[in-house]
Amino acid sequence: MAHRSEEVGYERLGAKRLSLIDVVAQSVGFMGPVFSAAFLIPAIVGYNSAAKGAGVAAPLAVVVAAIGVFALGWIVAQYAKKIHAAGALYDYVSRGLGSNVGASAGWLYYGGTIMLTTGLGALIGGYVHDILLPTLGVDGGILPIWLWDVVWAAVLFAILYLGVQLSTRVQLILALVSVAVVLAFCVKVIADLGSANDVARVLRPGSSPFGWSGIFYGVLYGVLIFVGFETAANLAEEASDPKRQIPRAVLTSVIVVSLFYLIVSYVQVAGFGFNLDTIFAAAGAGPLFVLSAPDAFGSDLISKAIVIVVLLDILAVSVGASVASTRGVFAMARDRRLPSSLASVAPKTGSPIGAILLLMVVQAVVIVASETGDALLALPDLPHYFSVFIWAATFGGFALLIVYLLMSIGAIRGLADHPNKVGLWVSVILGVLITGGGIFGAFYKVTSPTLIAPWAALIWFVIGLVVMFGLMRGRTPASETLADLRSDGQVSV
Repeated sequence: MAHRSEEVGYERLGAKRLSLIDVVAQSVGFMGPVFSAAFLIPAIVGYNSAAKGAGVAAPLAVVVAAIGVFALGWIVAQYAKKIHAAGALYDYVSRGLGSNVGASAGWLYYGGTIMLTTGLGALIGGYVHDILLPTLGVDGGILPIWLWDVVWAAVLFAILYLGVQLSTRVQLILALVSVAVVLAFCVKVIADLGSANDVARVLRPGSSPFGWSGIFYGVLYGVLIFVGFETAANLAEEASDPKRQIPRAVLTSVIVVSLFYLIVSYVQVAGFGFNLDTIFAAAGAGPLFVLSAPDAFGSDLISKAIVIVVLLDILAVSVGASVASTRGVFAMARDRRLPSSLASVAPKTGSPIGAILLLMVVQAVVIVASETGDALLALPDLPHYFSVFIWAATFGGFALLIVYLLMSIGAIRGLADHPNKVGLWVSVILGVLITGGGIFGAFYKVTSPTLIAPWAALIWFVIGLVVMFGLMRGRTPASETLADLRSDGQVSV
C-alpha cells in the first residue's frame, strides 16, 4: 500500500513485492526484441542513411554491440547494488557528476522515454488499421487510426494505474509469446536452408563489403536495438530484493536478448541467400515479413502470426517505456526537481498517478498532432503516423544514448570505490565508445526531418541544464534520505 513518509515527507510508491521475473520483464519488454528485429536489423546490415553497414556480417556487428552494451549493463548493475530509487540513471549520473548534472540527465532521459512512449502510441493505431486488420481480412475502416490510438491510451492508463505488477506481467506475456513465435519461425528457416547454412560466413569481418569499417558502422545502429536494457532499475523501489534482483535482471536481459538478436540477424541474411541486393530489396517491407510469406519460408498462417506478434511486442515496448517514464518522473518530482504534483501516488494501488496523467496529456497532444498535421515531420512514401514515430524514436533513442554516455563518464568518480578497477575501466571505455558511436550515427548523413530529432534532444538537454542549475534546485534526493533506497552511506554532491 502506498504511503507518505511522515518522518521526512517523501512520497512513496507501492509495496516491495516484485520478483526477479517481473524486473527482467521490464528490461526485455522495453527493448522490444521482436519489434527491433523486424525494423532495426536492416539498418545494421546497411539499409540506413549512410548506406553503409555490416552487410551479411550483421550478426558479428550484433555481437560487438552486445559486448559494449554489456559493459554499460555492468555499470548499471554496480550502481543498482548501492542505489534502489526509482530515478535509476538520474540517481546514477548524480552520484558520478553531481546532483545538478544528474537532474539535467534525468530531464533528458525521461523526456526521451516519454517521447518514445507517445510515438509508439501514434504508431499502434496505424499498425492496427493499415497492417493487422487487412492481413486478417478485416475491414480496416471499422475505426479510424486516431481512435485506435485513443483505445490503446485508455488501456495503457488502466494497466499503469492498476499497479506495477500488472504492468510487468502484461509485458512478460506479450514478450514471451512474440519471442517464442519468432524463434520457432527462425528454427524453421534454418532447418529449411539445410546445407545452405553458413554460420562462419556471418562472423567473418571480410563478409562485410566494407570490412571492419562496415562492422563498426553496423554497431552504430546495433546499439539502438538494446535501448531500454537498464529500465529494470526503475522498479528498484518496488522490488522485493533490489540489491540482488536489479543487477541480475539487467545483465540477464542483455545476454538473453543478445542471443535472440544473433539468431534473428543470422536468419535475416541467410534467408535471403547472403545476397545484399535481395536483402535491401526486402528491407523496406521488413525482412521478417518477407521471409514469412508463403512464397518464401512461411505460409499464410505464419505470415499472419508474425504480423500479430510484432504488434504484441510493440504493445510490450509501450508498457515498458510507460512504466520507466512514470517512475522516473515520479522520482524527480519527489526530489522537487519537477513540480511536486507529479509525485502524487494513488492511495489504493501505489501507482504514480501524477506522472501517469502527465504521460496521458502528452500522448493526447501527439495523437492530435499526428492526426491533424500531415506535413509535420513527414517522410516521403511513409504514412504520417510512421513518420511521427520515427522522429519520436530517434529523439528518445538519442536522449538515452547521451545519458548512457554521461553515466559511463561519471562512473569513474561514482564507482571510484569499486574493488574491481580493471572491470570498471574496461566498462567505462567500452561504454564511452559504444555510446559515442551511436551518437555519431544519429547525425552522420541523416537528413531532415529526422535530423531535427537529435538536435531537438540537445536543445531539450540545454533547457534542462538551465532549469536544474537555476530554477528547480530541489531538495536532498530521496536516495540519500530514505534508508531503504540505498545500500551504502555515500552521497552525491
